[in-house]
Formats: sequence, structure tokens, C-alpha cells
Amino acid sequence: MSTLETLPQYFLRNVKKYGADKVAVRQKEFGIWQEFTWQDSYENVKNFTLGMIALGMQRGDHVCTIGDNDKEYLWGYISIQALGGAAVGMYTDAIPKEMEYIINHSDSVLALAQDQEQCDKFLEMRDQVPNIKKLIYWEDQGLWNYDEDWLISFEEVQELGRELAKKEPNRFEEEIAKGSGEDICALYYTSGTTGLPKGVMLTHNNLMKSASIYHEADPRKDTDNHVSFAPMGWIAEPAIGVAPHMYVGMIMNFPEEPETVRQNIREIAPEMIFYNSRLWDDLVSTIQVRINDSTWLNRKLYEMFLPVGYQYADKTLNKESIGPGLNFMNWLGNLLVFGPLRNQLGLSKVRSAYTAGAVLSPDAIRFIRALGINLKQLYGSTETTATATIHPTGDIKFASIGKASPQMKVRISDEGEIQICGPSVMKGYYKNPEATAKDILVEEDGSRWFCSGDAGYIDEDNHVIFQDRVKNMLRLANGEVFSPQFIEGRLKFSPYIRDVMAIGGETRDHVTALVIINFENVGHWAEKRGIGYTTFVDLSQKPEVYDLIQTAVSEVNKTLPKGARISRYVNLHKEFDADEAEMTRSRKLKRNVLADKYGDIIEAMYGGDDEIQVRAVVSYQDGSEGFVETNLRIMSVAETAVAA
Repeated sequence: MSTLETLPQYFLRNVKKYGADKVAVRQKEFGIWQEFTWQDSYENVKNFTLGMIALGMQRGDHVCTIGDNDKEYLWGYISIQALGGAAVGMYTDAIPKEMEYIINHSDSVLALAQDQEQCDKFLEMRDQVPNIKKLIYWEDQGLWNYDEDWLISFEEVQELGRELAKKEPNRFEEEIAKGSGEDICALYYTSGTTGLPKGVMLTHNNLMKSASIYHEADPRKDTDNHVSFAPMGWIAEPAIGVAPHMYVGMIMNFPEEPETVRQNIREIAPEMIFYNSRLWDDLVSTIQVRINDSTWLNRKLYEMFLPVGYQYADKTLNKESIGPGLNFMNWLGNLLVFGPLRNQLGLSKVRSAYTAGAVLSPDAIRFIRALGINLKQLYGSTETTATATIHPTGDIKFASIGKASPQMKVRISDEGEIQICGPSVMKGYYKNPEATAKDILVEEDGSRWFCSGDAGYIDEDNHVIFQDRVKNMLRLANGEVFSPQFIEGRLKFSPYIRDVMAIGGETRDHVTALVIINFENVGHWAEKRGIGYTTFVDLSQKPEVYDLIQTAVSEVNKTLPKGARISRYVNLHKEFDADEAEMTRSRKLKRNVLADKYGDIIEAMYGGDDEIQVRAVVSYQDGSEGFVETNLRIMSVAETAVAA
């Protein structure tokens, strides 16, 4: 192993380098941060790896994994790859039907699950996943009385490993030495916005090259802290967390519970933070609402210094001269407002903050940077190991998704599609050569270009401007071309809007929208004004709430071309739900599903109706179904409000 190629090989290097002298992992348990050195990680990974051999795992087998981010999840992930296997990540909120497809399609032979909730899903579909030899769990609460020989605990597997280590003391290192950079180390299933998910095959080279690319763009240190909470079933966490943990030795910190993530981030104060666009939108909304509820003095200070923050951020990004007066005012704003606010958010030490997933609106990015947070937009996909573009240090545009990352190339096809080439591009789709050939364009020189399906262009400064999915770009009957996602991103800057779907098309001459209110923020707003309500449905249909949303719509309309402005909208009676296939597990809208499901409402908006009665089926987590029956108001946006 003179040349390191695989994640486990980098892992062994770090073990030898740091041993018991440096913390590798922290996990908060029972209110206390427990620390584990690299030597501790080594013992846990080694024993679990050998234990899986004792269970019958062969080199190159696939193991499906599901659960919240934990030290056992990390150790299991490395162990699978130590045997030349591939980890097959699944989202924690996946339902059995979704899991069954991934487990069988991936040919997984073992399963690693967190707790009783996840084990119950497996037990429900046991007959449908016959290839799974054993179901390994790492939290035993609630499982003590289960009489199932199919189940085995993480500790029991490790005990099997200790027994094997006595017979073959060098087996662990021997298995890791067999690894190659071109071995498949993980399968990640795509969102499946238009059909069945595809299994993206990523190699060790893909992940470790991704780590080196991020390190080149934003150097990391082995003393840096990373709080691991993005789903392990999504490529972002392995690419931005696990791979850099191996590449530079940064410390992995696991929250106590998903509900305590923000509190735990405040306690750790990491040097790098990654939120998807939804979490940044939520953070912006939370800040705005809390400021409104703050004391008179705090509100006035915020109102005084936010324009200063905007001006300082704009001049910095435009590389304009910052005079002593603005420098002093920004220093004072940091002292009185922005510094304490960043500290409350756990972002006081952040050198780089990232956003990815759906594109975050320029308004939100500008707001966050005005607070002194070095937020950068990333762009990539599962197929490119979450690596394609990044905002370079000192060269940021709010409207762009950055420039091509180091070692990567980006181009625009004649059809306006973003295409990506570089060492992070996937090996292909598992058991789907047709889809691989469709999405990977191999040139005569051997270069492999991933066809992203995203529309965009490259500006005069080589910044990539993302527009939308190619299939989502819409042309209205009046000839206007617009991007639904751009409009949606601007609307979600409002703290009172959680989700929105903009609608148009060649047979329609104007844009309409399905709006989902932010129940928590709107509810708080209503309570402060003495507006009574009972349920989400009741609150969403209040005339005052429609006026509140219309204000946000009108403000966004001022920034849009006349033909692409929203003319009518409706506050929906429920949130979009991944369990009802309305959005993916990574929170991307399934537009074809939504257009079909809410077709009557959409037609009513275009037909000029003032309201429509709906009776909608609602699916609950226990598999049962219920109904919501109500009248929805349809609001027209006043022409005076639309006018720029």
C-alpha cells in the first residue's frame, strides 16, 4: 500500500499516524460528548469487518445501510469497503416498498440498520428480500424481546470478529491491501423524479478525488470539526464529511438526535458547515422571525447594521474599495449584531459554509453573507460525487453556482445542457448499461462527460449559471421562456412560504403557483395578531394569510419579466410529502406527479375560478389513509402589485 487508493487504506494511514493520541470521532450520548481516538475507530472497524466475514460476506458483496448518522454507521461504512464491498445507502424515512426495490436491485446480502423502527421495516418485508442473510442493528432499545434469528447486534458481530482475529490476526490488513481505487465502494440511488431510481456506482477514486478537489478549493485541517447530519443515503455527506475525514483526518462529530442538530452545532462550532438549500431557507426564516420577536433595541440595531452588512458583502464580492468608514461600521455591526448572531447559530468559527441540492436564491445567499458567513454554492450530483462547481475564494456571484471545481471541466452543449468531466464522474449505473450510455458521453480522446440534464450557461467570467432542469424550462403561449425553479427559489426567501410549485406551459399565457405556507412561522405571525386558527387547512385559507402571501408574490413579481410573472396562486391545504411520492427524499419536487395530482386545482386557476372544493387522500406513516375535504380560495395578483 505504498500508494493509497481506497478509503480504508487512507483510514489505516491515519490510524498509524494518530493512534490513541488524537480524537477521530465524537458522539453526544446522554448529554455528554463521548470521544473516540483513531485507535478506538481501528478496533471497532477491524472487529466489525472480520465479523461480517464470519457471517458469510464475500469480497465485493453489497450491504444496504439505513439509520441516522452515528459512529456505528461510520464504522460499518468503512468495514464494508474494507472487504471490497459497496455500501448501499437508504434514507431513514424511506418506506418498505422503496427499500425493497433498492435492496433487491442492488443485490445486497447483508443489512445494517439503526434501531427498532428500521428493523420493523425489514421484518415487514422479510419474505420480499430473500438475499439478506442477516439484519445487523446497532441500537437495541425496543429489540430486547424480539425472537428473530435473522437479527444480530453490532456488538455480536464484533465479537465474531474478535474470534476470527485470534485465528487470522492479519486478515483485516490483508483484505484492505487487496483494494483498488477502481473498486466500487458505494451505490447511491438517484431521486427518481421521473421513474425508478438508478443505482449510481461510485469508486474509491471518485470519493477520494472528490475529497482532494474540495481540499484544493478550501483547505481543511486535521483539527477541523465536521458535524455529520446530512443523510448518509445522500452523496453529500460521504463526499463532504466521510471522505475528507479519511483524506485529512478532520474530526467527525455526530449529534445526539436529529432534533438536536442545531444545538449540537452550537456546542461544536465547526469550521465548515454544509446545509442543503432547504435548511438555509429555514435558517433565514428563523432569523427573520426571531428578529421580529426581539426587543426594540435589538430590532433597531439589526435594522441599522443589516444594510451595512449588505454593502460590505457587495463591495467585497465586487472587489471594490472598502473605505475606513464602512470598515468601522462593519466591525461595529459584527460586535453588536452579527457576531452574537453567528455564535447563537454555531457558526462563529466557520471558514466556509456550503449549500447544495436545489439552488438557493440569490436573495438568501446575499442575506447570509451580509451576516458575515462565507456561504458558497456547490453544484454536483450523485453521478459526479457531489463535485462539479464551487464558488472560488474571492470570486463569488450570487446568481451563479460557481466555476468548475479544481480538476473538473464544465461545458454547455448545443442544447443548453450542463455537461461535466473529471475524476469524480461515476463509473456508471448498476445493471443499467443503457442509462449509462445515455448519460455518459465518451469522446474520442477517452474523456467521459456526464450529461446532467440541467439547463444553464457560462458567463463572461466563466461562472456557471444554473437555470433549471432542461425538461422543466417552460415556454408560455406568449413566447416567454421561464424557469420555475428560479421563481420558486425567490418566493421561498419569504419566511412565510415553505414550498412552491410554479406552473406554466405552451398552452398557457401566464404563470400560476401552488403555495405551501410555513405553518410554524405563519402560525406565529397569526397568533401575534390575534388571528385564531385550528389546523393547517384552516390557517392556510385565512384571508389575512392570503394577503400575507400576496405581498411576497408581488415583491418577487417585480424582479421578473412581465410575461413570467405570477398572475394567480392558491395556498394548498397540505404540505408536499415524500411518502405520497410528491417529492423525492432529497426534497426535490416531482412535477409530473404534482401536476397530475393537483390538476383540478391548476385548471381552476387557469379557468378563472375563485375557489375549488377538494377532497384529497392523505397517506399516514402507519400505512393508513385519510381524507381532507375543504374549499380552497384562488387569489389573483392585482395588476398594480405586478407592475414593476
